[in-house]
Amino acid sequence: MTHADLRLPSLDGLRAFEAVARLGSFERAAEELHVTASAVSKRVATLEELLHTQLLMRQGKGLQLTPQGREYLEQVRTALGVLAAVPLHRRAASGPQRLRVCAPPTFARQILVPHLEAYTRAHPEVELELVLSIPYLEARWSEADLEVRHGDPGAAGSSALMHDRLVPVASPALLDRLPAVRAPADLRHAPLLRTPLDPWTPWFRAAGLDWPEPQQGPKFVDLGLLLEAAVSGQGVALARPSLAHHWLTSGTLVPLFALTVPAAHAYYLVPAVPQGAAAGFAAWLQGVCAEVERRAAEWLSGRA
Repeated sequence: MTHADLRLPSLDGLRAFEAVARLGSFERAAEELHVTASAVSKRVATLEELLHTQLLMRQGKGLQLTPQGREYLEQVRTALGVLAAVPLHRRAASGPQRLRVCAPPTFARQILVPHLEAYTRAHPEVELELVLSIPYLEARWSEADLEVRHGDPGAAGSSALMHDRLVPVASPALLDRLPAVRAPADLRHAPLLRTPLDPWTPWFRAAGLDWPEPQQGPKFVDLGLLLEAAVSGQGVALARPSLAHHWLTSGTLVPLFALTVPAAHAYYLVPAVPQGAAAGFAAWLQGVCAEVERRAAEWLSGRA
């Protein structure tokens, strides 16, 4: 192949495309790149014109990668990662490396914080800041170096940090007040705690129940609040052992049945160009989540 055969895009165009694909909008990409949204849009349009390929398409208020765009994104990330790894492209270290990590509240409290001391001991040069995201709000921490989200990893071009399963749990105090719960159908006597993040219907179907999704009682748009309600005896929760581990091992919550179903949504890292402290933290977090998933699977198998 000669130089005349190559259609090399500008680095600005590649960075704009990667940022838009990762953050989901021209506006968020513009904030990160410190340019206007129209400049980002123009850079992506120029890239698409050069390649004679549509990379992004509008879907409602957001943007969606085309199949060609998804394939090209992986190649672009690899190329940008190679460039980012060149020592001469990095600024000389002038002090602590600052790393801002954004995560959903329950993941941060039950997965991140209990294991964080091991990371900070191993990386005293990293000045870590942990901030919480809020489920169902459009606003994202685009200024975060690394972000954990809860949803469909495949749609974001990522992979799940953990493959959670769901099991009904309740506090001993609640079970003492209820008629005996020996079979799934006995849950008709129990208050069922609700969350749109992990609905009951898949578990009902696996248990052979044709019940509709519960419609009464408070709805918790946070898995940690759901577990706290179960701990206080307010109802039966459909829980993830990875998040409820210390309550389950202490007996504060007890599983009602061996039957489990996979969670419909998963925690995942927002895809980003791996570099510096963010790359190291991402690798460390993946290892932590693998261990948490293994521990949860062992606990479930011991209850089967």
